[in-house]
Amino acid sequence: MLISEPDRFLERERGDRKQGAICIAFISLAVLALSSPFVQWINIVNAGALYDSLKLKKSVTEALLGGYSLFNILSFVQDTKQGAIGIYAMVLLLTLTAALVFHAITIVKIIFKAYGEKGLLSFYTSAQAAMILSLAAGVGSICYIAFANNHFKMTGFSASIFPYAVSILSLAAVTVVKVMDRRERTLQKEHGFFTEFRKNWILFIFLIPSFVYFLINNYLPMAGIYFAFTQFNFRDGLFASPYVGFKNFEFLVMADLYRLTRNTVLYNLVFIGLGNVLQIIFAILVSRVGVRWFKKTSQTLIFMPYFVSFVILKVLVYNILEYNYGVINTYIAASGGQRVDFYNTPGDWPLLITLFYIWKNIGYGMVVYLATIMGINDEYYDAAKVDGANIYQQIRYITLPHLKPTFIIMLLYALGSIMKGQFELFYQLVGSNGALFNVTDIFDTYVYRITTTQPLSMGLGAAAGLYQSLFGFLIIMAANFIIKRKSAEYALF
Repeated sequence: MLISEPDRFLERERGDRKQGAICIAFISLAVLALSSPFVQWINIVNAGALYDSLKLKKSVTEALLGGYSLFNILSFVQDTKQGAIGIYAMVLLLTLTAALVFHAITIVKIIFKAYGEKGLLSFYTSAQAAMILSLAAGVGSICYIAFANNHFKMTGFSASIFPYAVSILSLAAVTVVKVMDRRERTLQKEHGFFTEFRKNWILFIFLIPSFVYFLINNYLPMAGIYFAFTQFNFRDGLFASPYVGFKNFEFLVMADLYRLTRNTVLYNLVFIGLGNVLQIIFAILVSRVGVRWFKKTSQTLIFMPYFVSFVILKVLVYNILEYNYGVINTYIAASGGQRVDFYNTPGDWPLLITLFYIWKNIGYGMVVYLATIMGINDEYYDAAKVDGANIYQQIRYITLPHLKPTFIIMLLYALGSIMKGQFELFYQLVGSNGALFNVTDIFDTYVYRITTTQPLSMGLGAAAGLYQSLFGFLIIMAANFIIKRKSAEYALF
């Protein structure tokens, strides 16, 4: 293969690193410097007329007189209460932040030569993502200025040289990365997306319905995150309601964020840990039952509570625990004992909620594990019996290792929603009983109360939902990282 002079320069080794990769790393450093919070990308012109038209306070005028970077652009939006330009500004900030993260990854990879198994492909992937995002942030900032000037009906903003410089550097770096990435894929015998698409275009067509479904139901609604930073009202709508920054999150902190987080996480840890252990135990026990009719009957009876409505569960629990006529207190009174006021005794409810949750959900998880057990080849057990293994040894050395992948997948899926809680369970069992809130209040029940008892509190609900999602995301990323280090084949990604 003939190599041109520019390609030869890029591929030349310098200190065990390709010169092209070193150039890309230096461009990443330059972009990082030009994108720092101390560099103003947007200048304010005609400041007096702009601030007079917006009726801003003098302190605001002095603070933003020169201009601002993408990192304090939302401060301008908040001070001016111009929510219509807020979501655009937030997208710019998130884009630049993601770009800076990928730039940092690119620099770390070239310094420590952390390339991975496929040569420099992972390095080029992160570098390409960093440059494309930087290019989007630079071009988006220039377009934002035109959008803001049109919104304010005057020329109040202009772009400094920095977004242009970042855009040009990023575009040049993308070109270099593309050239080097193509050669590296040839050396590693790897092909890109378009080659894969040409080979398996029918399979990609089958993926289109799933892609459209997730786009409509999962990705487009993510724009609603902006609710968390606004004081929403129906007159202005999502994109024009006043931007209030982190005030909704401050409200959550003042509402005892620690208690809500503690209750939600601890309950879910017990549900996940104890629930999965009991589901595995019951699945093993049912699988070991030899009498067919008893096996089917027990499996059905254990699974049946899963279909019981939470409203029905509330009625059952109330009739069991009620102070005057409940089953337990009636029996205690008949035995000459002192009635127990369950609905005014917070200390009893962590155990009660856990018991009712396990009773209702143990059958569903048991079926999942039972299906895995039924898929284990009988030859393993036959060979173990020939070797003299008893039933406990068969469970320990055959059944449990085969259940490990299923357990890890169930664990990771559960950890992803560790901050979501079981709203129906808590709301139906506790309701609006304030005496029990200290030990039973979780994020979902709290959000439900504030969105139904306070007018136009959509921002608070969105802020709580965003906090829950970020918390769950970090937990599942950490858990997946640990699992990947221990058993890479069981990790989600």
